[in-house]
Amino acid sequence: QVRLVESGGGSVQAGGSLRLSCAASGYIGSPSCMGWFRQAPGKEREGVGSIRRDTGTTLYADSVKGRFTISQDKAKNEVYLQIDFLKPEDSAMYYCAAGYRAWPSCVLVNDKYNYWGQGTQVTVSS
Repeated sequence: QVRLVESGGGSVQAGGSLRLSCAASGYIGSPSCMGWFRQAPGKEREGVGSIRRDTGTTLYADSVKGRFTISQDKAKNEVYLQIDFLKPEDSAMYYCAAGYRAWPSCVLVNDKYNYWGQGTQVTVSS
């Protein structure tokens, strides 16, 4: 059974940084993608970035390019989301997702990801 557990969220001031982690267990399928999504109250869940697990190739939403960085540690089966220069509009619940349907381009489309974590809250104050 696949389990994804996010951590690292919190409350920060605008301009600060956070590093979110996602620990994966179980067999996701190979090849596969890991993605980060976020959902703010009253808004739809949107993809912010993904990483192709076999090559490490990353993909980012235009709205976060230059501020968000995804990386992975294959040995630990973990994926990370580094968020710099945080803005109040980055406030949301951040979810880690995994799946093979998004491979090979690892598109940021919700239904391409089979497995989801419970989320970690990020709150940015101005």
